[in-house]
Amino acid sequence: MTTDTGMILVEEALERVLADIRPLTPTRVPLADANGLVLADDVRSAISIPPLPNSAMDGYAVRAEDVAAAAQSSPVVLPVIGEIAAGSPPEPAVTPGTVVRIMTGAPVPPGADTIVRFEDTDEENRRATGQPLDAITIYASPRVGTSVRAAGEDVQAGQVVLAKGMELTPARLGVLASVGMANVPVYPRPVVAILASGNEIAAPGDELGVGHIYDINTYTVQGLVQQMGAIARPLGIARDTEESVRQHVEQSREADFLITSAGASVGYYDLVKEILQSLGDVRVWAVRMRPGKPVVFGILRGTPDEPWGRDVPHLGLPGNPVSAMVVFHMLARPALRKMMGHQTWDSPSLTAVLDDPIENEDGRRVYARAHVYRGDEGRMHARLSGPQGSNILTAMARANGLAICPEGVKRLEAGDETRVELLGETGISGSASVDE
Repeated sequence: MTTDTGMILVEEALERVLADIRPLTPTRVPLADANGLVLADDVRSAISIPPLPNSAMDGYAVRAEDVAAAAQSSPVVLPVIGEIAAGSPPEPAVTPGTVVRIMTGAPVPPGADTIVRFEDTDEENRRATGQPLDAITIYASPRVGTSVRAAGEDVQAGQVVLAKGMELTPARLGVLASVGMANVPVYPRPVVAILASGNEIAAPGDELGVGHIYDINTYTVQGLVQQMGAIARPLGIARDTEESVRQHVEQSREADFLITSAGASVGYYDLVKEILQSLGDVRVWAVRMRPGKPVVFGILRGTPDEPWGRDVPHLGLPGNPVSAMVVFHMLARPALRKMMGHQTWDSPSLTAVLDDPIENEDGRRVYARAHVYRGDEGRMHARLSGPQGSNILTAMARANGLAICPEGVKRLEAGDETRVELLGETGISGSASVDE
């Protein structure tokens, strides 16, 4: 086994990347546009929810002591003095020996302390026989407070309902709507410029020339960026000339992050590193991982003669599509999460039993594409999803995780346990099939 030298560990690469990343400047966005964003400040409620005691059921608002003796065999008949619908004032007041018909969500009138459900009265029979609802027969004796929602039961005025750093989910958007927030303080979605490079790259839909291939990385990276809730801004395809690469990189000046693919190894036409060095700083160059060794990370700062006006982090991904996706998962995803104000950026992971061996030819950390599933015995398993060459994208398409063989370990055998990084919103199945 040979071992690559001059490379840094994944953890060190990530540490260097994150050291240069800051959360974006907070802004306010309409509540309807805030799903998936992270709160940039605590949110306090100006109101209590509910603002008044209200009914949890359709029924009759009563005083519990007036129905304490009610039962199926000895019902109580009380006069109905009014009706309250949701959104109506809480009136008339319930006086001793009276009831008020009430709908779900309606404010409980003064004097009442309990709700009797329609099902525990003779309302249905009265309606069926054409009797007026000026009185009602009650067959149950609920305790004080039954089906009454207390004022402030959900939220108290002045309470912090959501804390800074929380990701806004649909339920949390509902909480913000319930306290009347129309605009929300959040970290904005980063704009991510995406640039593919190479003379051999053609756009999907174009006719392929001899030796040419279609642009894959623009679309996989764009999808990964959008999956995170960030904004993807494709810049097209740069050719293998300094002029073309510089012209395309210039278009990223207004972006928050630049991701390029290809042009990051040691070939004759690999210009990205040189151009990055001329415009800023290189912090990462070659990572001890497979796939994904040729990685460039730095900050575009410009020069005194050609200032950018703002710093733009740049991550140069390998050209092989699987390598690009794995490096995105390990380095770009955490960086973008930090930009978006998240407090953590570790990917979900689990321990699984390997169904297949993983070879490690050169001592790097191997990220093997795998399908994770729950076995019949209840343990988590990982089955390789296809050939592991860095150009085999179909194996990535069938994978929901990356099974890890640590650096320095020559081989993991079937039956060994290992850590698996989960990919995206995977959903773990109960099937070993990789074609689900």
